Amino acid sequence: MKIITISREFGSGGRELGRCLAEALGYDYYDREIITSLANETDLNEKFIEKILDTGIFPTFTLTFGKTFTTTMGNTTVKGTGATKLLVRETQIIREIAKKGRNCLIVGRNADILLKKYHPINLFVYASMEAKLQRCLNHKGDEDLSLKQLERKIKQIDKNRSSHRQLLSNEKWGDKENFNLCINTTGLIIRDIVPPLMDYVNFLFEHRKHK
Repeated sequence: MKIITISREFGSGGRELGRCLAEALGYDYYDREIITSLANETDLNEKFIEKILDTGIFPTFTLTFGKTFTTTMGNTTVKGTGATKLLVRETQIIREIAKKGRNCLIVGRNADILLKKYHPINLFVYASMEAKLQRCLNHKGDEDLSLKQLERKIKQIDKNRSSHRQLLSNEKWGDKENFNLCINTTGLIIRDIVPPLMDYVNFLFEHRKHK
C-alpha cells in the first residue's frame, strides 16, 4: 500500500494538485469525502462541519453520531465537546482509510501525522500571497470579499491549520524538514506539475523498496 499526503497553504492549489495527482496515479482520493462522511453520520451540513474543523469556532451542542445534533446554548460560540467529537471521528475515519490497504492520496487533515506508521510520502504546497489571492479570486464561489478581507481569511485559515497541528504533534506546520517535498505553485499551472511530480513519488516509493 502506498499513501501520499498533501498539506497546503490556503489558496495554493494543493487541493487541485492532489486531485490531479491521484487521478494520474490511479489512487483513491480523499479530501471533502471525509467531510461528507462526517456529515452523513451527524446530519450536519458539510459547510458547517468544514467551518468547525477549519476555524475552531463553533456553537456548543451535544453531538450524537447518526442523529441530528441538538443546540444547547443558543448562539454561543466557544470551544466545546461537539467539535472535539468531530475531530476524534475525523481522525478515526482517516485511519480507517489507511486500514483498507489501498493506494490513496489524502489532502489536509494532518494525515501525515496520523498515518506516520504507514510511512507516507508527505508533500507541502505553498505559494506567494499574491498568487494565493489570485487563485482564491478565481474560485471565490459565492463569497464577495475585498482583497484585504481575503488576505485576512487566508492568514487566519493557515493559522488555524498550524494550531490544529500543534494539538497532534510538536512538529511545526509547514516546516520543510517534515515533508518529502515542498512545492511552490506560484506562477505555475497545476496540471503541468503533475507529470514530473508523479515520476518523483514513484521514484521515492521504488527507492524505499530497495533500501
